[in-house]
Amino acid sequence: MSTDEPVDGVALCLSGGGYRAMLFHVGVVWRLQEAGWLQRLDRVSSVSGGSIAAGALALAWPRIAAEGLEAPFVAPLRGLASRTVDASSVIVGALTPDTISERVAKAYRKHLFGDATLQDLPDHPRFVINATSVQSGVLCRFSKPYMADYRVGRIQSPAFALADAVGASSAFPPVLSPFELDVSDETWLDEAGNDLGHGEYRERLVLSDGGVYDNLGLETAWKACRTVLVSDAGGQMAPEPDPDHDWARHLFRVLSVIDNQVRALRKRQCVQAFIAGDRLGAYWGIRTDIADFALPDALPAPYAATFALATLPTRLARLDDVVQERLINWGYAACDAGMRAHVDPALPAPGGFPYPAAGIGEL
Repeated sequence: MSTDEPVDGVALCLSGGGYRAMLFHVGVVWRLQEAGWLQRLDRVSSVSGGSIAAGALALAWPRIAAEGLEAPFVAPLRGLASRTVDASSVIVGALTPDTISERVAKAYRKHLFGDATLQDLPDHPRFVINATSVQSGVLCRFSKPYMADYRVGRIQSPAFALADAVGASSAFPPVLSPFELDVSDETWLDEAGNDLGHGEYRERLVLSDGGVYDNLGLETAWKACRTVLVSDAGGQMAPEPDPDHDWARHLFRVLSVIDNQVRALRKRQCVQAFIAGDRLGAYWGIRTDIADFALPDALPAPYAATFALATLPTRLARLDDVVQERLINWGYAACDAGMRAHVDPALPAPGGFPYPAAGIGEL
C-alpha cells in the first residue's frame, strides 16, 4: 500500500462479509449522514458485501437530500437481507445454464439494482466497486469513468450492469466464484504497465470477490484521498487445535492462513499510517471493542453482544428483523465512536440507536 502523498479528499472504504457486512455498513452510512460527513465524501471504495451497500447507496444518492436514507437506501437493503440468495443460486445454478454467480447477479438485479448500469452512478462521489481478477491476480475496478485492470487495460465509460459489477465483487470463493464477464466487444485503451493487454485477457474477465485481493477495499481509496474512513465487517479465521490432515481440507486451511495474513497486514498498515500521520481518518471494525475508543458517552455496545454479531456467517442468507436492526445499530455505534475519537472530536454524541428497541442485544 503506497504512502505517497495523495490529493486532499475523503474516502469511505467498505469491507466484505456478506449480509453481515452489508447491514453493518448501513449503520455506518446512517451515522455519517447524520454527522454531515456523508456529503463530504469524494470516493467510496468497496468489496464484496460492502459493494452491495455501496451500489445501493450510489443509486440512492440523488434522492437522499430530499428523502433521507431510509426509503431509498435502508429499506431496499433490508428487503434483500430478508431473502436467501446464495443457497438458491447454488441450486438453480446447478440445474440451469447459468453459473452460480450469474444467479446471484440476477437476484441483485431483481431486488436492488434493476437495469441500472455503471453510467447511472453519480459523478461525485466516485464509487469504485472492486473485484479480483483471477487471470491477472490484481484488482479489477468498476466505476463510472472507467473499468480497469492495470495489467490488462482500461475501458472508458463502461455500460456494464451495476448488478454484474456487484456480483463480481461479491463472488465469494469457492461457491460463488468465479464471475465471468464477456468484454470481447469492448474498446480497450492501452496504458503503461499493460503487460497482459492482449488475447483472452481482453475478451473474457474471470473475476472473484474483491476481498480476495483487498479485503478492506482500501487500495483505490488510499492512493486518492488523504482522509480515509475504514469500515471493516470482515470475518476472522478461527483457531483450530487439530487441523485436518487430508490434502483437500488441509489445503483449504493453509489458504485461510494466507488470507488471514493479508487481512492483518492491510489493517496494520492502515492503523500505523494513521498513527504516523501519513493519513487522516479512522478504522473501526465489527470485532472492535467500543471501550477501546475511550469515549465516556459512546453508545452502549457490550463486547459480548457485538462479538456475537461479528461471528454471524459470511453468507447471503436471510436474517430476521431483530438481527438486521442490531447489525445496523452496531455499525452506527462503531462509526460514531471512531469518528468522534479520531476524526471529528467536536461532533455531538447521538441521542440513541437508529432502532432503539433492538439495541445491540445478544443473539
